[in-house]
Amino acid sequence: MVLLQIAEPGAAPEVGTERQIGVGIDLGTTNSLIAHFDGADLNVLQDQAGQASLPSVVYYGEAQTLVGFDAEQYASVEPGNTIASAKRMLGRSRQEFENDPYIQLAGGEGLAFATDAGAKTPVEVSAAILSALKHRAEPHLSGPIVGAVITVPAYFDDAQRQATRQAAELAGIKVLRLLNEPTAAAVAYGLDEQAEESSLLAVYDLGGGTFDISLLRMRAGLFEVLATGGDSALGGDDFDRALAAHLLDALSVSEPTAVQRRVALALARDTKERLTDAASVSLDVGGLDAVSSEITVSRSTLETLLSPYIERTLAACRQTLADANVDAVDRVVLVGGSTRTPAVRQAVADCFGLDPLCNLDPDQVVAMGAARQADILVGNRQGDEALLLDVIPLSLGLETYGGLVERIVDRNSTIPIARAQEFTTARDGQTGLVVHVVQGERERVEDCRSLARFELTGIPPMVAGAARIEVTFQVDADGILEVAAVEQQTGARSEIVVRPAFGLDEVQITQMLKAGYEHASEDILARKLGEARVEAEALLEGLQAAMTVDGDLLSAEEAAALGSDMKNLEAVMAANQSDDIREATETLGKASEVFASRRMDRSIQKALQGVALSDLESEVAEENTP
Repeated sequence: MVLLQIAEPGAAPEVGTERQIGVGIDLGTTNSLIAHFDGADLNVLQDQAGQASLPSVVYYGEAQTLVGFDAEQYASVEPGNTIASAKRMLGRSRQEFENDPYIQLAGGEGLAFATDAGAKTPVEVSAAILSALKHRAEPHLSGPIVGAVITVPAYFDDAQRQATRQAAELAGIKVLRLLNEPTAAAVAYGLDEQAEESSLLAVYDLGGGTFDISLLRMRAGLFEVLATGGDSALGGDDFDRALAAHLLDALSVSEPTAVQRRVALALARDTKERLTDAASVSLDVGGLDAVSSEITVSRSTLETLLSPYIERTLAACRQTLADANVDAVDRVVLVGGSTRTPAVRQAVADCFGLDPLCNLDPDQVVAMGAARQADILVGNRQGDEALLLDVIPLSLGLETYGGLVERIVDRNSTIPIARAQEFTTARDGQTGLVVHVVQGERERVEDCRSLARFELTGIPPMVAGAARIEVTFQVDADGILEVAAVEQQTGARSEIVVRPAFGLDEVQITQMLKAGYEHASEDILARKLGEARVEAEALLEGLQAAMTVDGDLLSAEEAAALGSDMKNLEAVMAANQSDDIREATETLGKASEVFASRRMDRSIQKALQGVALSDLESEVAEENTP
């Protein structure tokens, strides 16, 4: 007997499809988690001991590699072999950590940790954590993992995002998307489904090693990130180090060993967590080999130590509100374990004038949101997809003639995005050019960060300004940049996926925007000067070349007068006053108009030489014939 599936008239029959498995991963600085949505329940997957969080710690011994709680046991015993907080180092340079007393670097130029198992990069450490999460999840799932949504701080730059992808690939995990952590938190709360009317949400995300503040406009099915800010090197680790330094100082340990530093860090982290509910705590400090065996730390002492770091987060909040041109928000969501600190919660409430929304576990909310998005991206909820519109944190552009920056994609532009702009050559006969991609908010290349360089060759030799080169910037949904340059006449093409060797350091990522605002007037003047100099140099070079070829068209007096104006322009350029340069350039341009007219007449005469008048009359008649 053949069974027939019956459907209502006009309706397509339902086709049974096997549910695909996607997971959400929060690769954290202090702890990492993996979550899964099974169609009914959103679950943060636990280990055999019932623990949801996996400490982001890896131990590399001669005979074994351990991850998580097992690795933490070696932190005080073998600090050099026990790597923690590797997320803070993803996509960053060696120079940023050479003076860090908590890190033991391997030899060589790259950023790598020296361990008994050999040099280990932050990407390898992160891959070990991701692999452990994958193995934890597999027994809970009914089939193979199709892919994962991995969350990253909104302020991660291209290098840091690329490093996260590389870690996932090394762990054998297909990345469906890199999702900004604040957006993931909003997804976890289901705030898009609750927002019948447009509302504004602030997500304050303070984790172990990174801080983000994002402003999202929400309505049913849509998240639009209006502005984002933060610091990719600020978080609970800084809280712990400040308190650890206080403990060592209070115990007069002036030159602590690596073991003492790790013991102090562990005590500081435990103290910080206990002071969430207690006014003061007593600590056993015998492990520091101090004279005293016990010390008391009060919550007020902790708050004094944390105050500078909390204020840095609030400054970023105020700047992000200004960027979005808003004065108030409808709701505030707290994300990240460091937001459990009472001083942080109170500071956020005072800053926004609202009690923060924190009914979901701040440690788990990001992974839960990523799991919801992964379930959509693997195709399980095609009709239920929420549209997520993230933004890029810093402007992207190119170096142009004169060392100036031409912005192609402005900061806080919604991604994915593609922008194209035409450029041309600066010199006669130029057959190639170097495309220099930069990132930042300043007007001069020297004040921005260089991302990449690549060459475009095969440009036909033409006079300066005749070639047409289209440069396209594409930023995908993960915030990763691809730049292509195409010469329009020949189709010659060159492109690059920007893969810088390291990311923005702690100072750069927080100061680039600040510098852009502080030096706005100075940058405008610098740009005016640069543009004036470029225009003047082009006119001088063009006239010098023209006088070499057609100087006989000028009388001795005319040539002398033109030469005098050219020398005057050169002298004015040396004084670096943009208005004076523009005035002298205009004067020289007017003085050269007669010479330019004579050159044009000569060119026309050469072109018409040997052409009969009757032939010209015939061509004109044909053109005028309807």
